[in-house]
Amino acid sequence: MKDSTVQDQFGRPLRDLRISVIDRCNFRCTYCMPKEIFGKDYPFLPQDQLLSFTEIERLVTVFAGLGVKKIRLTGGEPLLRKDLDQLIRKIKGITGIEDIALTTNAVHLVKQAKALKQAGLDRINVSLDALDAKTFQAINDRGVKPDWVIKGIDQALEVGLDVKVNMVVKKGMNDHEILPMARYFKERGIALRFIEFMDVGQSNGWDFSSVVTKKEIYQQLASEFELEPVERAYFGEVAKRYRYKGTKTEVGFITSVSESFCSSCTRARIAADGKFFTCLFATDGFDLRELVRTDLSDEQIEEKITSIWGNRTDRYSDERTEESVKNRAKIEMSYIGG
Repeated sequence: MKDSTVQDQFGRPLRDLRISVIDRCNFRCTYCMPKEIFGKDYPFLPQDQLLSFTEIERLVTVFAGLGVKKIRLTGGEPLLRKDLDQLIRKIKGITGIEDIALTTNAVHLVKQAKALKQAGLDRINVSLDALDAKTFQAINDRGVKPDWVIKGIDQALEVGLDVKVNMVVKKGMNDHEILPMARYFKERGIALRFIEFMDVGQSNGWDFSSVVTKKEIYQQLASEFELEPVERAYFGEVAKRYRYKGTKTEVGFITSVSESFCSSCTRARIAADGKFFTCLFATDGFDLRELVRTDLSDEQIEEKITSIWGNRTDRYSDERTEESVKNRAKIEMSYIGG
């Protein structure tokens, strides 16, 4: 299939595809899947409504033909999807795909990291919001200790995976852990990224007053460390990156609230049931599962995706207001993926 790179209405190319492979998670993080809503009776997707690995492989092949270079597997918790290494192996063989990443809470990495690496996984982003046990257990609401996550990180490094750690920072929840996290991962030479608390979905009780901005986090770090900026590696890079002076270890910021990066957004998302979204803050998606389960050709599916991306005008973080936060019915993070 020829390279027919597409651009949206603002000239943004389609380069990164994030695929949620499952909507379930073994955590109940209060800012993502609060147990009051995602309880025992919550109607998660049944197996037959999830995209199969063969269907995902077909869609990635089509997206690669449109210019996608990077794939990130997300969830829910993607390591709950059985035989995930088989999917990675399929994607690794697709012409045009240069990088495969995974976002995970790392609890199952101890057992799976080796198989994932052997299948072709390049890197992982581990979600860890605190090193203090009581704080982390309160956040994940499942009694999981940070030691379990650290063991997963250790195993990933052991098998040769590149590792970054993501910390969502929320005022009054874990902002006291900013410096302890920075010290620990600087010492280990592992990149840490601070993520501003975002208004994804309807269930996390988001409010502007809960956001700890990049500026506030940076000020804390600067009280103890000397940081120097790192040049952007490519168009569409999300993180604003810095380096601890005198080291090769980086720290970064995902600033969706305080410093929007909509103007260079090259990311699309496919939810676990095959819905295609052109923005993390979308209100609805386009059903790709229906297309791959009909007799449409790859070329016909490519035409549909080209039309959707070509008409894209998403700029939610640029346009965010208190009214839009209250009145816009956004998709849940656990469904659409991070």
